[in-house]
Amino acid sequence: MRFEYKKATQALNYFARKNSSHKISKLKVLKLIYLADRFHLRKYGRAITNDNYIAMQFGPVASGVKDIAEQTIFLDKEIKCYAEICLSQVDLHHDIKSRREVDTDVFSETEIEALDVIWERFHKQQGLVDFTHEFPEWKKHESNLNSNMSLEDFFELAPKGVEYCDVPDDILQLNKEHFQESSQLDEIWR
Repeated sequence: MRFEYKKATQALNYFARKNSSHKISKLKVLKLIYLADRFHLRKYGRAITNDNYIAMQFGPVASGVKDIAEQTIFLDKEIKCYAEICLSQVDLHHDIKSRREVDTDVFSETEIEALDVIWERFHKQQGLVDFTHEFPEWKKHESNLNSNMSLEDFFELAPKGVEYCDVPDDILQLNKEHFQESSQLDEIWR
């Protein structure tokens, strides 16, 4: 599925804007976006960013979102220009700062719901790295870091006390099937 760079950029912007300083640590925002993508995928059958996730030392990381946050050389010109309008780097690339209001028009109502839920639930939580290490999709790659993760694995239930997106089993199964069918169609149309 196509990486949604505008949604990825605006999600970074959204979480930065939630702080009164309009800035946020890169590590924290990458964890929040992972949690929002996972929430939306489990509850509605699709991720917000459609990004490629990698199992890294500090947990699951959305590769394209990380490139946008760091404004790396891997970004194509269109994405880089869009990101630079909305975000800047501060503190030797440890923080990102919002440059303008969030363009909420890029999001659906359910995507805004997911961002809001994740902010309310996790913005004050300490130890997000350790928390994200508890999820089965990361644990599957724990011994093989820097490997690609499958979004399909995000449908696996996390341990009790860790799972924050409880969806009835029948809905979760339907959403997983929807995701699988969408992925197959994407492969055909590519």
